[in-house]
Amino acid sequence: MPMQNPNGQQMADLLRDSATQEAAETLRRLETSLQGLTGEEAAERLEVFGPNEVAQERKHEWLHRFWTAIRNPLVILLTVLATISYATGDMRAGTVMLLMVVLGVSLRFVQETKADNAAAKLKAMIKVTATVVRDGQAKEIPLQQLVPGDIVKLSAGDMIPGDVRLIAAKDLFIIQGTLTGESLPVEKSEARDLRANVSSIEHTNICFLGTSVESGAATAVIVATGPQTYFGKMASSLAGQQIETAFDKGVKKYVWLMLTFMLVMVPMVFLINGLFKHNWKDAFFFSMAVAVGLTPEMLPMIVSVCLSKGALAMSRKKVIVKKLNSIQNFGAMDVLCTDKTGTLTIDHVILELHVDVFKNESESVLRDAYLISHFQTGLKNVLDRAVLKYKQLHGELGVDKYKMVDEIPFDFSRRMMSVAIECPNGERQLLTKGAPEAVFAKCAYFENDGEILPMEPILVGDLVQQVNDLSEDGFRVLAVATKKLGAQTTFTKADENDLVLAGYLAFLDPPKDSAAKAITALRLNGVTVKVLTGDNDLVTRKVCSEVGIHAEKILLGSQVEKLTDEELAKEVEATDVFARLSPAHKKRVVQALQRNKHVVGFMGDGINDAPALRAADVGISVDTAVDIAKESADMILLEKDLMVLEEGVLEGRKVFVNILKYIRMGASSNFGNMFSVLGASAWLPFLPMQPIQVLSNNLLYDFSQVPIPTDNVGSAIISKPRPWHMGEITRFILFIGPISSIFDYTTYALMYFYFKCSNLGLVPPTPELMARFANPADTDHTYAASLFSTGWFVESLMTQTLIVHVIRTNQIPFIQSRASWQLTLTTFAIMGIGAFLPYSPLAQYLGFVPLPWQFWPLIAATLICYVGLTQVIKTWLVRKNWI
Repeated sequence: MPMQNPNGQQMADLLRDSATQEAAETLRRLETSLQGLTGEEAAERLEVFGPNEVAQERKHEWLHRFWTAIRNPLVILLTVLATISYATGDMRAGTVMLLMVVLGVSLRFVQETKADNAAAKLKAMIKVTATVVRDGQAKEIPLQQLVPGDIVKLSAGDMIPGDVRLIAAKDLFIIQGTLTGESLPVEKSEARDLRANVSSIEHTNICFLGTSVESGAATAVIVATGPQTYFGKMASSLAGQQIETAFDKGVKKYVWLMLTFMLVMVPMVFLINGLFKHNWKDAFFFSMAVAVGLTPEMLPMIVSVCLSKGALAMSRKKVIVKKLNSIQNFGAMDVLCTDKTGTLTIDHVILELHVDVFKNESESVLRDAYLISHFQTGLKNVLDRAVLKYKQLHGELGVDKYKMVDEIPFDFSRRMMSVAIECPNGERQLLTKGAPEAVFAKCAYFENDGEILPMEPILVGDLVQQVNDLSEDGFRVLAVATKKLGAQTTFTKADENDLVLAGYLAFLDPPKDSAAKAITALRLNGVTVKVLTGDNDLVTRKVCSEVGIHAEKILLGSQVEKLTDEELAKEVEATDVFARLSPAHKKRVVQALQRNKHVVGFMGDGINDAPALRAADVGISVDTAVDIAKESADMILLEKDLMVLEEGVLEGRKVFVNILKYIRMGASSNFGNMFSVLGASAWLPFLPMQPIQVLSNNLLYDFSQVPIPTDNVGSAIISKPRPWHMGEITRFILFIGPISSIFDYTTYALMYFYFKCSNLGLVPPTPELMARFANPADTDHTYAASLFSTGWFVESLMTQTLIVHVIRTNQIPFIQSRASWQLTLTTFAIMGIGAFLPYSPLAQYLGFVPLPWQFWPLIAATLICYVGLTQVIKTWLVRKNWI
C-alpha cells in the first residue's frame, strides 16, 4: 500500500476487497505480516493517517473555541449595536458595547479553554488499550496509536480497535448493536466472504471500530482507523450532536423563557418610549440595551466553569468524568444499580475449597481448574486469578509439559467454558468449568477415587443441595468436569456433553468493611442502592444482608424474562436485589426504573454490564474494567468503592446547585425588571436610564456573577437528589421576581418626589453641572433626568448584586451560610464601584451626576428591606417545599 492517506472511497474499496480476498492478500496490500509492523513503520504511518480517533473524541482547538465565543448571538447583537452607535455619533455607547464584547469573548474563551484543558487531562487518565503485535512481540498500546497494517489480538471484553479483517478466529461473537441495532451477538470467522451485493457491515470476516468481543478469540489486521472507519464516518456526521440530558433540556427551556421575556418586553419598551417621548432613536437604543440586559450571556461560561470545576473536584475524590454534561445526572441520581463483586465485596476472592463430589479435598480438581485458568485465552476473571495464585502448582504440574489443543470460550448463555489439552502422556482431555447447574446438566458420569460412575438423579439432587448450602454461607461455587478426547484438533460447544464431574471449587469474597457504611450514607443522601448481579441468589442474599440491603425478596433473571414491561416496572419498585441476570436482563431493569421517572446510575466493570451502562442515565465503571465497560461509561472510578461514589454524587449536586444560583438570579431579576422598566417607561417624561447606563449596569453585574462556580454549597441543600424542575424555577420567578420591582418603584418615588427629579432636584446642581445640560429641549438629558437615572442605576446594581447572597442558600445569609470569599469580594467590590461611579471622572461620559448625601441612608434602608423581604418569602417557599 502506498504510504499516503487514501480517501474515503479508496478505503471503503480496500475494506470490501479484503472481505473477498484471502487474508494473505490483505496483508500484502497493507504491506504487513503476522510479525506486525516495526516501531519505525508504525510511527511513519501514524504521521500519514493521524491518530485513531473519531470526530467527537477530538479536543477542540483554540480557533474553534474562539469562533464559538464570537458567534454567540449576544456578541453579534452588541457588535451590530456598537456599529450603529458609532455611525450615529454616539461614541460612548459604542465604546461600552465594544468593551462588553471584548470582555465577554475573552472571559468565555479563557474560562472554556481552562475547562477544555481540565477535561482533556482527566480523560487522559483513562486508558483504553489494544494488544498489538509490534516488532514480533505482543504489547499493550493505546488505541489512538494504532495504524492500518497493525496486527491485533482480540479476546472477550475487548473493543474492536479499528475496522479489521480477521486472520484467525475461534468461536468469535461480536456485539455490534452500536452500529446495526442488533440485540444479539453476531458470529464472525476468518473465511473469505464471497457473497455478492451485501453491505460491508454484513461481511462475516470484517469487524468494525465501536463494536466489541462478547466471547471467543481472534487475530486480525487493521485496515482502517479513525475518521476512515465505518464508525468514524458516522461520527463525523453526528459530531456535536450529543444526547441531551434532563439538565440540557432544562437549560434550553430557561433560555427560551428569557428570550420570550425579551421578545415581549423589548417591542413594548420601544413603542412606549417612542410614542410617549417622541425620540425614536433613543427609544431604539434603550430597548436594545434592555434586550442585552435580559440576555443570559454569562450562562454558557458559568455552566462550563461549574462543570469543569466539578470534574476537577470529583477527580480529587477519585472519580474521573469522561462526559462533562453527565455530572448533573450524577447529582440527580436517585437509584444506583450495581454489581455485587468488588463493590459490596472486597474483590479479593480466596479459593477456600477444592473438593470432589463427596466434599473430600481433591488435588486433581485443583489441578484441572489450574490448567483451565492457565490456558484460557479470554479475559481472566477474579475466580481465575484466585486459582492461579497457587503458583506452586505451576512447577509441580510441569505446566510446560501440557499443550493447549483448542478452546471453547465462555459465553453467557452456556455459562461455562472448556479447554482441550494434551497431557504429558499424549492423552487428550477436555477440561470444563462453569456454573454448577450448567455443568451438572452436561455430565453423564462422576469420578470417585479414580472410578467413573454413572450420574444418578439422586446424586444430582445431593450436589445441588451441597452447592446451595455453600452459597447460603456466602461462597461462590464452580463445577469442574473432564472428558477424554480423540485425535481431533478442533472442538465446538457440541463436544461439551457426556462429561465426567470431577468436583467443585468454592470461593469466598467477603463483604467490604466500608460497604454497609457507604450504603447507609447513600440512602441518607436520597440514593437507593439496588444490586443487579449474574451471581446466584443464595450468595447474593448472604452478602446483601450483611451490608444492609433488603434481600428478603430477590427477583431472578428467569422471572424477569417472563414479565411484561408494565409488570417489571411494578416489581423494580418493590425489589432491591436481582440475581442470575443476563446482560439483557440488567438493561431491562434499568429501563424499567427510568420509565418510573427515576434517574438511574449503573455501576459495572464486566462485558455483561456494557448494555446497562449505555442505557443508564449515568454509566459508572472502574479503571480496572474491561475496555467495553470503560468505553460505555460516563464516569470512571479510580477505586471500586461505594464511598468514593457517594462523595462523587455530592460533588455532582454542588455543580448543579451553583448553576441553579445563576439561573434563579437571572430569571427572577429579569422577571422583576420587566415590570420596572415598563412602568418607568410609561410614567416618566424621560428615559428611566440611558442606554449606556443599562449596558454598564449589565457589565458590572455580570462581573459580580463570575465567581459563582467557586461558591460554597451547604450540606443540607445537597442531601437529596437534585433533578431539574422547571416548576421550581417558575415558582421562584413568580414569587421572588416581583420583589425587586417593589423596591425599584420605591426608588422611583424617592427620586421623583423626594429628590424632586420632576424639577431641578432636592439639591440644586452646581454651575459646572448645569453646563452639561445646556440644551433645554433635550428632556432626556436634563439634570433631573440624570439624577433619576443615577439613583436607579445605583439601587438596581446594588440590589441585584447583593441579593445573590439570599438566593444562593435556603438558610439565613451571612449568619447560617456564607458565600465563598471570591463571591463575597466581587459582590462588595462591584457595589463599591457602583457607589463610586457618580463621583468619578467617568461620570460625565456615562451620564451620571453626584448623588446627594440623603440618598445613601435611604438606599441602605432599601437594601435591608429588600434582603429581609426576599428572605421571608424564600423561607416560606422552602417550608412549603415549593423550591
